[in-house]
Amino acid sequence: MLTSLQIALLASVQGITEFLPISSSGHLALVPILTGWADQGLLFDIAVHLGTLGAVIAYFWRDSWTAVKGLFRLFGGSSSPDAQLATNLIVATIPIVGAGAAVIYFDLSDLWRNAEVIGWSMLGFGILLYAADRLGMTVRRVEHMRASAALMIGVAQVAALIPGTSRAGITMTAARLLGFERGESARFSMLLSIPTIFAAGLVSIYGIANSQDLALGMDAIIAAGCALVAALLAIVLLMAWLRRQSFTPFVIYRVAVGAVLLYWVYS
Repeated sequence: MLTSLQIALLASVQGITEFLPISSSGHLALVPILTGWADQGLLFDIAVHLGTLGAVIAYFWRDSWTAVKGLFRLFGGSSSPDAQLATNLIVATIPIVGAGAAVIYFDLSDLWRNAEVIGWSMLGFGILLYAADRLGMTVRRVEHMRASAALMIGVAQVAALIPGTSRAGITMTAARLLGFERGESARFSMLLSIPTIFAAGLVSIYGIANSQDLALGMDAIIAAGCALVAALLAIVLLMAWLRRQSFTPFVIYRVAVGAVLLYWVYS
């Protein structure tokens, strides 16, 4: 059973890091490694992700509603901008759903949850983000996106199954390489998190229900609420930052954390 301190710390870490390109899964995996606590487990990790889901829906409520309307219009054969947004989100979600199902089926979820993998991922994908941000044009908006671009971003998102990669970071990296503006790359990344986290959340709810562990269930509910508040604050600050600045501070942070972790592992 988790203590109040563990719940608060893990939820805050998840909420703050989920939508920043610095890897929430990597930070969540590092907490027990650095504190000596028992690993909170994948089900708890996914539960706090559900809290962040509420935050992104609240902040992007107009886009979220547009996507919902587009989904119904898509079924009606419409090719409106609403339907195009819904199509792009569906197309971009398919790769991670397939890859995630394979990870669960072959029980690979704990394979990469170690400091060495996180260190290399933080470092390597941080440098890739820097290159994409410097080389990518800033001429496209989400409204300009076609299904082919959405699929490329969705395929890139699969790499986020490796702790330290960052789901937000790798999707923003792909979007920047495709020429999307910084704010727009963050916008689509966060909208894409809605179906992605929702699918993972269904697995979490099913697992918690099957465990018949009421303590785990209550811990997850409390943590989700804390994560929601922290995530909403992080989204507001990130979107304000990207209107005027680049991803460089996040790159510096990733490289520094990756270097420290690798030094610690190999020394």
